[in-house]
Amino acid sequence: MPAHYEYELGKTAEIIARQLFDLKPDETLVITADTESDERVVDAVARAAFACGAKPLVVWNVAPLGVSKAADPMLPVESLTALLKTADAWVEFNNKWLLYSTVYDRAMAENKNLRHLVLVGSDADMLVRCVGRIDYEVLGAFETRLADMIFAADHVRLTTPAGGDVEFNNSHESWGVGYGDLGLSTTPGDHYMAGQISWSIDLNSVNGTIVFDGSLDPPFARVLNQPITLSVKGGEIVKIEGGAEAQEFDAWTRSFNHPQMRRLAHVCAGFNPGAKLCGNILEDERVWGSTEWGIGQVPSDLFPGGISAPSHCDGICLNTSVWLDGVQFMDRGQVLDPVLQDLAHRLGK
Repeated sequence: MPAHYEYELGKTAEIIARQLFDLKPDETLVITADTESDERVVDAVARAAFACGAKPLVVWNVAPLGVSKAADPMLPVESLTALLKTADAWVEFNNKWLLYSTVYDRAMAENKNLRHLVLVGSDADMLVRCVGRIDYEVLGAFETRLADMIFAADHVRLTTPAGGDVEFNNSHESWGVGYGDLGLSTTPGDHYMAGQISWSIDLNSVNGTIVFDGSLDPPFARVLNQPITLSVKGGEIVKIEGGAEAQEFDAWTRSFNHPQMRRLAHVCAGFNPGAKLCGNILEDERVWGSTEWGIGQVPSDLFPGGISAPSHCDGICLNTSVWLDGVQFMDRGQVLDPVLQDLAHRLGK
């Protein structure tokens, strides 16, 4: 008997190698994994890359106790950086993400042609649902229209049934819409799993209440037991309230003794039709109709001259309602625009 999703995983791995990376003969694909990774996913993508004529290079690391630069003490920084400096493509399947680590910073700075795809912590089930079964043409049309409509607004308000109510201004002079690239990793730089829209906002204008009622990672690599409420003023978290998890999160942000660990870094909206809340932040931040806030500013999120944070985390707000310049755009996770509704229906939502 084949293993769970054995055939579907093979097709998904081929989509990653041929469609997302468009690997060419003799290109080197570095696959990073750690001791918390799903080896079936790693092996399937390595096989698919080799079938394209590319040269897969699989690197297994000890799972660090933290992510980003907090992972540095447990990483072979020099050796791993040396590999990535000469690679053509890199996919992260490690559960503890290397994104924003010293390895990442140096590799991306010294290898301007590196195509980087973030699929951290993916297991076979998630990869099949969120990558292998996606209608990329329809999702691309949905993401493009959604992003254009959000970014055209000057002022945004987000509310959630859990009690979230936060407002901010869009920034039209920064980097604009990002992340909505469907995971296509054919150009140098960072790329992400399909189904998430991110856009540039004036972080200093963020005021109100954010309630995480989905997941928050780190410090919790699982679905939250109780909501965590953040009071935000001028883009800075001034109070964290809730139960035991809220207290632990408050202590975690303070443990770095760094001012940027209480600053918001970005906001995103999730729209992957295959995603479900499961405790893996990569999938959770793509749950349909959710919004995700990044905390802990890092270089790619900062304006010039900003200060880098030692770590970063992402929290999920479910069933978000959205107002654009005072007009309601989404209601509890469902889009109200007729064209977007039709596209959503075609995606099974």
